Amino acid sequence: MKPLTSSELKGNWATLLLATDSRGRIDWSRMSDEIDALIASSPDGIYSNGTACEFYSQNMKEFISISEMLSSKCTASGTAYQIGVSHPCAHESLERLMAATSFKPGAVQVILPDWFPASDDTALSFMTEMERHAEGIPLVLYNPPHAKRVLLPECWQTLKKSVPSFIGVKVFDNNCSDEWYNEMRRCSTGISVFVPGHHLATGIKNGASGAYSNVSCLNPSAAQKWYNMMLDDMESALELEKRIQQFMAECIDPFIADMHYPNHACDRFMAIVGNWADIGPNLRWPYKSIPEKYVEGVRKRAHNLIPEFI
Repeated sequence: MKPLTSSELKGNWATLLLATDSRGRIDWSRMSDEIDALIASSPDGIYSNGTACEFYSQNMKEFISISEMLSSKCTASGTAYQIGVSHPCAHESLERLMAATSFKPGAVQVILPDWFPASDDTALSFMTEMERHAEGIPLVLYNPPHAKRVLLPECWQTLKKSVPSFIGVKVFDNNCSDEWYNEMRRCSTGISVFVPGHHLATGIKNGASGAYSNVSCLNPSAAQKWYNMMLDDMESALELEKRIQQFMAECIDPFIADMHYPNHACDRFMAIVGNWADIGPNLRWPYKSIPEKYVEGVRKRAHNLIPEFI
């Protein structure tokens, strides 16, 4: 596909999760079926190799196979797609980037070097080198709250001045705070800002562009319908957002805060609750997965709170 611009990078982007077998190995048949299901949900785009796709666990052969499968299916269907080339090691991330250029995604997602917090100079050096090898494919910075260095919005413009192909960021919006959104609007010239999926209506109302959506893990079709609702009926979309956030607070957050499961275990668990694709219940070693015994109770609560998604 042609390279995306910051103004074109918007909407609900569905998350490709890593489909696994009973031992946590990649299940290629399930991966293929999952991509088909995501395409059928008619998202604004699909992205691979984020946290839910367990990018940190893949070797190069697996990375290339996932990227090739996504590229082939999205190209055939006319679906926009991005490839995550992130890796905790900057050298490996660069190798992934150079491999991904042959698939011509609309953009590639990157993270800052992750072993030690990146200084301003290190972040700029990293982004500049990634741009140099990207063959014109634009860069999106994935900068979640658990990153070693979480950039303030004012830092985005410093990077943008030296890295023109830096077109977007995926960030936490400080729980929808007005102060954060004021700063975001001031510092986002030429940069598309993507906020957490369960905050998307508030984000769109306040000038954000979209979400690489955790909510799509629960039901990608419902997530897309919700985004479309924001364009036509923001009041109803904000009402649904309140119920989505209540579901997350009651049914998902306790797995992280109280039971200490990793965030991507919750993404996988929501996909199982939503039952839209058979991705398997198991994260790859060494991270622990949420037991399936919790599915029915959470599914029942989801049906009561957000029947649009169940």
